[in-house]
Amino acid sequence: MINLYATQIEHISIHRVGNKNKGEGVFLSAEPFALNDETTGLLKEYFFKPFREKEENYFKLSNEVDVEFNELYKLANSVFEDTSNSHLASKKIATLLFEQSNHPHIKSGEVYVTYLTGVHLDNEKVDAIGIFKSELKHDFLQFKENESNLDIIVQQGININKLDKGCLIFNVNKEDGYKVLSVDSNKYDTKYWLENFLSVVPLSDDNFKTKNYLKFCRNFAKDVVLPAEDKQQEVLFMNRAVNHFAKNDAFEETNFLNEVMENPALIPEFKHYKVEKGPKYSIEDVSNFDIANKAVSDAEKKIKNVINLDTNIQIKMDFINPESAEKFVEKGWDEERQMYYYLVYFNKEQKS
Repeated sequence: MINLYATQIEHISIHRVGNKNKGEGVFLSAEPFALNDETTGLLKEYFFKPFREKEENYFKLSNEVDVEFNELYKLANSVFEDTSNSHLASKKIATLLFEQSNHPHIKSGEVYVTYLTGVHLDNEKVDAIGIFKSELKHDFLQFKENESNLDIIVQQGININKLDKGCLIFNVNKEDGYKVLSVDSNKYDTKYWLENFLSVVPLSDDNFKTKNYLKFCRNFAKDVVLPAEDKQQEVLFMNRAVNHFAKNDAFEETNFLNEVMENPALIPEFKHYKVEKGPKYSIEDVSNFDIANKAVSDAEKKIKNVINLDTNIQIKMDFINPESAEKFVEKGWDEERQMYYYLVYFNKEQKS
């Protein structure tokens, strides 16, 4: 889990990278940018806001032969080993990004390379390298007094409420390619940023395993439980699955299946589905891991616990008390109307 509240920008270099395919060049600043209190406050909010709002999906720098051959990895090493290398490394980072900027869709923009201290990552204070890029320009109005009138001047600039691209390389897990977070607001060129420039792969940590296992369960519920049972059982299965993750510190697959699978006949189906679909979620060989609480909380927000009926009625199940849905909701068939029905038991209506 990341906390950027106390993070300080110790060093920043700013360059401009054009689109190589369009014959645009790269402008490398001769010296680092001199920060003051005003620009520091604005830039910290501009750089860090997307990481506070985004789900934490960690990556690591990689190379198909060895991470030592990843150019960004070598540059990060040089900076973490000696921060006086920061500006020279920032020029090489901007040039590396320029070399990957050869697709017609890639926009030119400013690149900010920063050295950060005081980053709280998993309750430890670490240093990090931040690489950010602003691409989209927006029109804004300036006003100038001209004798007895105000004149409008149309100018272009960046919107500091929306960072286009950014990554944080944390000075942890060096041997494995460091720990990396990335954001990208412009989805049309994700390959250029993640694959070609950063050259990262997902970090298979406990957060990754927890998140992906729950995603896998959600699709198992939709693809197998729903056709075999009904919508109520699909929702209840996910209720039990999420609650199992929420109340346990460690995951063990056999215990999980015995607790959440009310229909034992579906256990072989689950195992077969894992063989077939598990590689998509990188969990085909995963059966034990420590549960990441934040990943469970994030998953709860995304899992639908509502039964939508074709009569414009919704029945919402409760993740906190899933046993209520099992004890007090019954599904049946009305012969006279030739329709299904849900029967709901209660003592009194709650005030909203």
